[in-house]
Amino acid sequence: MSFRPLAERLRPQTLDDYIGQEHLVGPDGLFRRFMSSGAVPSFILWGPPGVGKTTLAKIVARTLDRKMYTLSAVSSGVKDVREVISQARSDRFFDSPPPLLFIDEIHRFSKSQQDSLLGAVEEGVVTLIGATTENPSFEVIRPLLSRCQVYTLKALSADDLDKLLHRAIESDQELCRRHFEIRETDALFRFSGGDARKLLNIIDVLCGAVDGDVIIDDKRVIDALKENTATYDKGGEQHYDIISAFIKSIRGSDPQAAIYYLARMIDGGEDPKFIARRLVISAAEDIGLANPNALLLANACFDAVSNIGMPEGRIPLAEATVYLATSPKSNSAYLAIDAALEYVRGGNRHDVPLHLRNAPTSLMKKLGYGATYEYAHDHPGHFVYQEYMPDELSSHRFYTPADNARERETARLQDAMWRDKYK
Repeated sequence: MSFRPLAERLRPQTLDDYIGQEHLVGPDGLFRRFMSSGAVPSFILWGPPGVGKTTLAKIVARTLDRKMYTLSAVSSGVKDVREVISQARSDRFFDSPPPLLFIDEIHRFSKSQQDSLLGAVEEGVVTLIGATTENPSFEVIRPLLSRCQVYTLKALSADDLDKLLHRAIESDQELCRRHFEIRETDALFRFSGGDARKLLNIIDVLCGAVDGDVIIDDKRVIDALKENTATYDKGGEQHYDIISAFIKSIRGSDPQAAIYYLARMIDGGEDPKFIARRLVISAAEDIGLANPNALLLANACFDAVSNIGMPEGRIPLAEATVYLATSPKSNSAYLAIDAALEYVRGGNRHDVPLHLRNAPTSLMKKLGYGATYEYAHDHPGHFVYQEYMPDELSSHRFYTPADNARERETARLQDAMWRDKYK
């Protein structure tokens, strides 16, 4: 009997064993070309948990027979980075290819830690491979990002999960001894959420629940997960489920529930900047124009958390959470921009009216550019009734004020100015 988790026992050793990410590892994928040429640039793998970021890095190292140093951004400091770089310098001979430096959760590295990597990456002392669940554009400093390619990994599809399920029960030495009956997979795949590790952990749970045949159906999966939440989620916290419940509690104006889910995330070691970033998004998407100050406070919370860190960061996080949850709600701006984008992406790109166009040359002036434009500040109330829309859109409405005190006043003022134009 093996005590290694199924996810470790089944970790792919080659690209041919790798499931998913066909755009990267398929027959025409970039990583196939890397393997054949041996020329691997520094790169960052960005994607949700359990999609194969660490596995892909290990396959690259193994296939190219490159030494790979591994650091975790959670437990490593600048001193650790410098020690690895120093070791890489001393281990390298003449024109031999540089070793790989794999940094898991690179988004958690501070600016100083990322700065300490720059010289070694630029000089080719190491080839950097970073893995992150967060958008590198926000979390990786620009000089380092400019020296790396960014490759996006996607959550595994239902077909990918199905392949993984059958590979597990057909090829794993432990599972081959058991008889499996697959009746339903909807719950299994839904709770896996595109995460290979979660899928394999659930299979481990189902196998541990019985001694004989293993039957996979929706009821057994749901029942097993209710009793084995910690095993089901190897990290101890249901990352995406908890953040979803957190945001929905804020949207639903329930500060008690929102604070509870905030505590779950803090206690589970969630990145505080990840939480703060979601608060900024919620302030814009869910509170919006009903209370524009919410976005200012959420952004201030993000800055505070970035500057002071934890554990003190829990206080501005709690303040922003309660403020957003108890604020009036409006998604009118969110709906307005999505409606406008849908319209524009449908091919509806109309000419700007002549009187709104800039006229930097005499020819443009002769053509009437800007000729009849009226400067709003020259008129009473800083408003003049004139057409701003293209002719084809003259009375089209994208933004509709929501039913809250601030936007009711906005609607009243807009109706007074534009009369029946946007009715």
